Amino acid sequence: MTALSNSRGFINSLILSSSTKFSSNNRESIPFSHHELRNSNKLSFLLPPIRRPISVTAAAMASDQSSVKTVDSVPNSSMKLLFVEMGVGYDQHGQDITSAAMRACRDAITSNSVPAFRRGSIPGVSFDQMKLQIKLGVPRPLQHLLDIEKVKSVFPYGAISNVEVVDGGLICSSGVHVEEMGDKNDDCYIVNAAVYVGY
Repeated sequence: MTALSNSRGFINSLILSSSTKFSSNNRESIPFSHHELRNSNKLSFLLPPIRRPISVTAAAMASDQSSVKTVDSVPNSSMKLLFVEMGVGYDQHGQDITSAAMRACRDAITSNSVPAFRRGSIPGVSFDQMKLQIKLGVPRPLQHLLDIEKVKSVFPYGAISNVEVVDGGLICSSGVHVEEMGDKNDDCYIVNAAVYVGY
């Protein structure tokens, strides 16, 4: 019992002596900063180690890609790329991932105009040579429900040469379950879209 109380007294004295420092002018006690406390040799065994955030790379995730259909990556070299349009689409009620993807594509293209093809601004390139490639970020559990043909119907012109679906987007709560709007639960589906335009 005496040994235990002695060791407690020793630890308490270490904490007191290490958690303050004295100024040379007035010997006033000034507390150590958290960083100084952590780096103190006397206190290092009392404080938990600093946890560093870890990142998961695409290579680490690739091991579980067997169930995802592989396609040529977008964009690829089958067209000369002119510009990229990006958008986000939501389906807050009804849990329809295709609706979210269609809204993402509309969001990407509706604030842009592409007169160059119709006006012949690109020498030797006619309007019917316009090409599109589409990349969609869709939550993996919902990818098999996506109707690609419906998504393609959003684009009024341009030949769609490739559509790639990758892990992305989000499933979150809309905060309310509205049966009258077709909700099965309170899930909100979010899709990201990148539309690559070229010829």
